[in-house]
Amino acid sequence: MRDAEPQHGSSAPGAETTWFVIPLFNEAAVIGDVVRGLRERYPLVVCVDDGSGDDSARIAEAAGAAVVRHPYNMGQGAAIKTGIDYALRDPAMEQIVTFDADGQHQVDDAAAMIALREAEGVDCVLGSRFLDDRTKPGLIKRIVLWGAVHYSNLTSGLHLTDAHNGLRVLGRRACEVITIEQNKMAHASEIVEEIGRHRLTVREHPVHILYTDYSRAKGQSALNSVNIVIDMLFR
Repeated sequence: MRDAEPQHGSSAPGAETTWFVIPLFNEAAVIGDVVRGLRERYPLVVCVDDGSGDDSARIAEAAGAAVVRHPYNMGQGAAIKTGIDYALRDPAMEQIVTFDADGQHQVDDAAAMIALREAEGVDCVLGSRFLDDRTKPGLIKRIVLWGAVHYSNLTSGLHLTDAHNGLRVLGRRACEVITIEQNKMAHASEIVEEIGRHRLTVREHPVHILYTDYSRAKGQSALNSVNIVIDMLFR
């Protein structure tokens, strides 16, 4: 089922056993560069086109990603679930990485997280933008994320520093037992709760979230923070 094949060999950690799962919704302007940048080191990329109204799916496919299409927009949580289900069809898959389509995540961070999971044998490695000072979220976003992490720690029994970071490495066992029922932004809290419920082993790793002019123009920096709160309260 390996629809996305490497263009050349790679010595990156887990290059042949890691699927990158990218939820995709109207990111035609950037998705080609994101996929090509990933595939220089990680050939196995699946983009879940969540009902885009632009050429996102076609561009992602042309860049070398496998593409699964939702017939209409279902939400980021649903797209991640679809991507995980797709990756689980590969018997050689040992872990997946959830990765944003808009260029905010760094391949170097993902590679370091994969290496950490493989070295320590943990089920999950979660990115945290608060373990170093590279990421510069605005005040509103920082306050909302602070509240979100305290909420998730209370409901999951974990002790994380950043519960709503979209850059995650989930080992195969985690992918098999974690249930994602929240289609929208509340899936982030749900994943943390599932990690706690199943007593999966977890580590955090510092990551740099790059808030670009592109992502800010789409309103993601502040709006996603508000969406997190709304979906947590009404899920």
